[in-house]
Amino acid sequence: MKLAIFDLDGTLVDSAPDIAAVLNRALARQKLAPFTVPEVAAMVGDGAHALLVKAFTARGATLTDDVIPPFLADLEANSANLTQPYEGIEAALATMGMAGWRAAVCTNKPVAAAQALLRALGMLRFFELVVGGDTLPVRKPDPGHVRGVLEAMHMSPAQSVMIGDHQNDIRAAKGAGVRTVFAAWGYGSGEGADLVVKRPQDLPFLLGS
Repeated sequence: MKLAIFDLDGTLVDSAPDIAAVLNRALARQKLAPFTVPEVAAMVGDGAHALLVKAFTARGATLTDDVIPPFLADLEANSANLTQPYEGIEAALATMGMAGWRAAVCTNKPVAAAQALLRALGMLRFFELVVGGDTLPVRKPDPGHVRGVLEAMHMSPAQSVMIGDHQNDIRAAKGAGVRTVFAAWGYGSGEGADLVVKRPQDLPFLLGS
């Protein structure tokens, strides 16, 4: 058996429009100016709390605890309004599954929002496990986030690969001894990745499925 560990935002789905909408509603409640979708995409990858900190700091404001619960509730309820799977990713997942790959999601997004999004898009069926940024005491780029997936799936680093679009994915996987594949269609940088895939439909062939 082989295990493919996927990042979510910017790897499986183009979620920046929904994240931007939720973030801008949170900013509007505090009478702060909104961000464009590309600006938000550049801030995605470190989890919900970090996104809020970045946004509020950029607007010269201080994030307070009362902002976080409504933001998370909004994110969970409205994560699939504009979000779409990247073209070819579902076919790639199906091909890999037929070739014997197991699949899991390791994301810094809160796990409830991640599961709600995957369920709404009909993609939850592809994954045996979803590990969010609040599932474990650590999150990417800490290798413990990826190790938590390996332990839950009873798989070794040598049997596994991490597919992601962000430095956090690459650093976490490398720290856990897992091969890395940079998803070049996403939001981040692929420096240091073992392999680069330019289109989702190329993933099964790159991995030998």
